[in-house]
Amino acid sequence: MIRAGIIGATGYAGGELARLLLQRDDVEIKWFGSKSYTGQDYTSVYQNMYQLTDAVCRSDDMEQMAEEVDVIFTATPQGLCASLVNEEILSKAKVIDLSADFRIKDVSVYEQWYQLKHAAPELIQEAVYGLPEINREKIKSARLIANPGCYPTCTFLSVYPLAKEGLIDLSTLIVDAKSGTSGAGRGAKTANLYCEVNESIKAYGVASHRHTPEIEEQLSYAAGKPVTINFTPHLVPMDRGILVTAYASLTENAKKLSAEGIKEIYHQYYKEERFVRVLKDDTCPETRWVKGSNFVDVNIKIDSRTNRAVIMGAMDNMVKGAAGQAIQNMNLMFGLPEDRGLRLAPMFP
Repeated sequence: MIRAGIIGATGYAGGELARLLLQRDDVEIKWFGSKSYTGQDYTSVYQNMYQLTDAVCRSDDMEQMAEEVDVIFTATPQGLCASLVNEEILSKAKVIDLSADFRIKDVSVYEQWYQLKHAAPELIQEAVYGLPEINREKIKSARLIANPGCYPTCTFLSVYPLAKEGLIDLSTLIVDAKSGTSGAGRGAKTANLYCEVNESIKAYGVASHRHTPEIEEQLSYAAGKPVTINFTPHLVPMDRGILVTAYASLTENAKKLSAEGIKEIYHQYYKEERFVRVLKDDTCPETRWVKGSNFVDVNIKIDSRTNRAVIMGAMDNMVKGAAGQAIQNMNLMFGLPEDRGLRLAPMFP
C-alpha cells in the first residue's frame, strides 16, 4: 500500500489527483493538504467525493507529511514546493511537484520568467523532468520529480520525433495552442468568470508565457542544440483540454522522405507508448476524444505547397497535463505498471 499526501488538494489538479487515486486499492491518501480549507471536510469542497472519503483538510506541513506518507504531490503555485522541500524530507518521502519549480535547469531562466527567487537551487540538478516517454529510466530511481507543464507536454510529444530526427527547422517553429479554463486554476479571477470567457476566444501571454522556456529547453535536448520558438496560447470556453497546432519548415533531410515516410517515424517512436496515440491519416486530434483520459493524440500533415509540416496534438490538461502524468510518474517510481489507475477510456459526450 502506497501512502500518499497531496498539498493543494482543493485546487483543480489536486482534486483530479484525489479523483484518480481514490479509485485504487493499492494507494491510500493519508493527507489532503489545503491551506485555504484547513479543518474542513474535503467533501464540503468537492461534493463529488461524497462517501468516497471522510478526510478533513490539513495544513501544508510537508515535514510532518513526510513522516506519514511515502509520496508527496505538490499541486501548488510556483515557489511553494521549493520553499518547503529539503534533504530531510526527500530522505523520507518521494516528491512529485506539479509546479514549475524544478522543471528548468537554469535557475536564472526560472527566476527571469517566473519573477521569483528560487528557494532550493541546490535541488534543481537532482530533479528529474517527469515526462515518462523520454525519461522513463531516470524517473524510476528519482526522489524528486518535476511534473511537466500541460502546454509543454502536448507540444513536446507532438513535435519530438521531428525534432529528434532533424526533419524540421526548429528556428521556424510556431506553436499555436488552445486550452480550457481549468488550466488557469481554481482561484477567483475576473478574466476567468463565465461571462468573460463564454462565447469568446483570446490569445494571452503573447511572447511571454511562462511555459515557453520549458518547451525550448526540452526541444533543445531533443535537437542537441539551442532552440527558440514562437509560442502563443489561447483561452477557449471549455472546462478542460488542450489543442496544439504547430508549424515548421522542413529540412533538406525531410525532403528526401515521403509524407508516409515521415508519418512512419511517428509510429516507430510511439509504438510502445501506452499513452501516445498516433492517429490515422487525415484524422485531426480533437479534445473531445481525449477528455478525462491520460492519452495524447498526435498527427502530422505535410504541406508540400509551402514545404512545411503541420503538427497537431490534443490531450486533457488535467490528466496527462497534470494529475495523470504525476500518477504515471508515481507508478514508475514505485515499480508498478505504468498505466495502473490510468486505464481510463476518454469520456464522451
